[in-house]
Amino acid sequence: MGILDDAKEAAETAGRKIKEGFEDTKDRVGDKIDEVKADAEVKKAEAERDSVEKRNEVKADLRGDND
Repeated sequence: MGILDDAKEAAETAGRKIKEGFEDTKDRVGDKIDEVKADAEVKKAEAERDSVEKRNEVKADLRGDND
């Protein structure tokens, strides 16, 4: 029975390593998704800021504040 016990232990170890590898990969993918979402939010906020600044400049020009 020594061979069967060794094979069972090897299979359990392999299964455990596969599961850990899958969980690590899942975590890395989740981290990358969070990073991409955060970058998109930053770009959106920067675009909104630039838009507001441009609108304010146009309004100031129309009022004659920049003369």
